[in-house]
Amino acid sequence: MQAENNLNSIAHGISRRGLMLVLSSPSGAGKSSISRRLLASEDNLHLSVSATSRKRRPGEVEGVDYQFVNNEDFRLMINNDEFLEYAKVFDHYYGTPRAQVEGNLASGRDVLFDIDWQGTQQLKASAREDLVSVFILPPSVAELERRLMKRGQDTAEVVARRMAEASSEMSHYAEYDYIIINEDLDASVERVASILMAERLRRDRQTGLTGFVKSLREGR
Repeated sequence: MQAENNLNSIAHGISRRGLMLVLSSPSGAGKSSISRRLLASEDNLHLSVSATSRKRRPGEVEGVDYQFVNNEDFRLMINNDEFLEYAKVFDHYYGTPRAQVEGNLASGRDVLFDIDWQGTQQLKASAREDLVSVFILPPSVAELERRLMKRGQDTAEVVARRMAEASSEMSHYAEYDYIIINEDLDASVERVASILMAERLRRDRQTGLTGFVKSLREGR
């Protein structure tokens, strides 16, 4: 239904600027699961592909998993202001190429970001009008720990570290436009989809609205 409503706007000749939808959460709260569901159900939502200076791992695809560049080229891109946000994690750079995202927005395509609060702050500083930010909270600390343990991907020590980091990450909830407590995945996906639709319908994002209303007033 969401995709159909969006296509109806285009059918009426009302062009729209795309938006940047950011999902953030502490590890285990569910942002990746929500992201996958949204990408599967929303035709006009595209995952942002980050650039990185680390080497490509077996099975990774250039332009799908990451855009792979060397350290020298990445630093040059930083100097040329080619990133909306970037960070250095250990010995490697990660960042969001500006041209790729801005091209999508200008064409009316929405871009999904699965990033942390620091990346969100950088996006807010560089493109606040295009940004819609959602923070995902777990229903309880006990449930967050249970989900981390259930994944079976980390040792008990790593889970303990993630739990300690979660407290700091959750302290940034007030910096986001919307808050969702992810108790039920289906309900959370529906709520984020509702946010996405409402933001798509904002008057200031419907760039073709002035012309459409003018034609109505002129009886055309």
